[in-house]
Parts: sequence; structure tokens; C-alpha cells
Amino acid sequence: MVLNSVIDAIGDTPLIELSRVCQILDLDGRILAKLDYLLPGFSKKDRAARSIIEQARADGSLIPGQTVVELTSGNMGTGLAIVCGILGHPFVAVMSAGNSVERARMMRALGAEVVIVPQAEGGKPGEVSGADLALVDDAARRITAERNAFRADQFGHAGNPKAHAAGTGPEIWAQSAGAVTAFCDFAGSGGTLAGVSGYLSPLGVRCYAVEPDGARALAGEPVRAPDHPIQGGGYAMSDLTHLNGAKLAGHLSVTGASARDAARLLARTEGIFAGFSAGANLAAAIDLLRGPERGGCIAILMCDSGLKYLSTDLWE
Repeated sequence: MVLNSVIDAIGDTPLIELSRVCQILDLDGRILAKLDYLLPGFSKKDRAARSIIEQARADGSLIPGQTVVELTSGNMGTGLAIVCGILGHPFVAVMSAGNSVERARMMRALGAEVVIVPQAEGGKPGEVSGADLALVDDAARRITAERNAFRADQFGHAGNPKAHAAGTGPEIWAQSAGAVTAFCDFAGSGGTLAGVSGYLSPLGVRCYAVEPDGARALAGEPVRAPDHPIQGGGYAMSDLTHLNGAKLAGHLSVTGASARDAARLLARTEGIFAGFSAGANLAAAIDLLRGPERGGCIAILMCDSGLKYLSTDLWE
């Protein structure tokens, strides 16, 4: 079958059994990894980018040729650069200087204008805190107003969770033949977790939020360590619009070190070259199989490609 554009290639990613990881670690249960790093923009954010832009065009909030602006760690921006480029919308990505340089280069290659925002005082390259994100949001709001642009708003637009409720969740259920008993995801905007849990929770699947150790705001804990190396999430935001009312079975925490080790384990044992957040998801799934989900079947996402982290310490 010949597709009309690369937009039509967004979705239907493979689901892989991590049998080697489970055997090496002597885990009681199964882990299934959905390879969203194989999407055209090398991340799960392609799904939300397509959904938001298509919904906005359909309801008239985005008119033909109008500029689109969004804050991004790089993944949402890459997805939007692809979708906007094909549909004829100039795109401006607003990103913290703390994110890896590969992401900015990829967005520019895809035709995006990339605005880099300096980090907050005390910020560390390779780590993006909630304070850094707030500065990026301020810049995105200003640019949106100046250019009379459409703000994609991945933290608030309903198209984000809708993409995962209509796509990711049903795909996981069908591909696993209903074997999945739990799902966990590292929370950024909360769209993936909200959408997948919205579909899977009514089917009896227990869904968990994953946050960095020391920045478990969603779990209601004081934030004592907002800086961490897991880019794309863990911003210590206690109120994520998409997760309001979401049915969650619990909240998990991972350290930067455990996420790094798990990502490296994926590469060495399963041939899956994914990023920090994929490692965080695997580390959380391992904890679940050693704890409350022992004997179960955990589904996780491989959120983005390891190619986006070559300048970080993930692959030293």
C-alpha cells in the first residue's frame, strides 16, 4: 500500500516482548515494549502532533497557512515540524537550552524555526527543570501573540490524549491479545498516560504514573530535587490538565541512574536503541514486576530514539 504522506505512517508501531531483559533479571512476569521511536519523527509525540493539528484544522482554530508555535523538549516539536511542513503551516519550536542539541538540529532540518531559551539560574545542560519550562512557556506565549499564531498547547489541547485513547491504547490491547495487566508511563504533558489509561483502565488494566525520584509532584510529595537527566518530562508539575480525573493505580519513581541503566540494558540485550524516558519506563516496569504487579504483563512505550541523546551522558 502506498501512503499519501508520512503523516499516514504515524501509528501502528510494533509491540515487542522483552523476554531477554526479563530472563537476565529473573523477573516473574512479562514486559511488552511498544516501539514508538520508530515513528517518522522518532518519538511518540508524532501521534499528538498529528491529532492536535488535524483537530485544530477541522474546528477552524487553525486556518490555512497560519503559523503554529509550541514549547517542546524536541519530540513534540519534531512531530509538529513534520505535520506542519506537509500541511503548509510555518512552525516555531521554542525549546530550553537544557535539551540536547540533536533535537534542535533535527527540527531545523525539518523546516522549523527553533528558538532556544536560556535556562533558569543554576540550570544544568542536559537537565530541564520546571523553572526552565516556565521560561520556555513565557517565550512561546509572547511569540504566539506577536505572530498571531496558533498555539499547539500539548499540555492543554484535547487532541493530545485523544491520539493515545484512539491509537496507542487500542493498539496495545489488540497486539497483546488482551494479555496486558498494567501500563506505566513517564509523565511529561500527561497526554499519553491519560489517553492510554482512558482506554485500558475500563478493561481492567492498572495504569501508573512514573516520575523522577525527588520530583514526585503528581504523587503529592514535596519536590526536593527538581533537576534530573530524564528529558521530556518530570517537570514537578502537580496539576497536569490531561490527568485530571484519570484513573491511576499508583505513582512510581525512578532515578536518573536507573533510567540510564535500563536504557543501556535495552540497547545491549534487546537491540532497542531508545532514550532516557524509555529507560525510565523500563525501570518502573521492573519495579512493578518485583512488587505489586508480580506475575503480570506490563506494557510500556519506547518514547523516543537514543539518537536524540548522543551528546548526553546516556551513551558514554
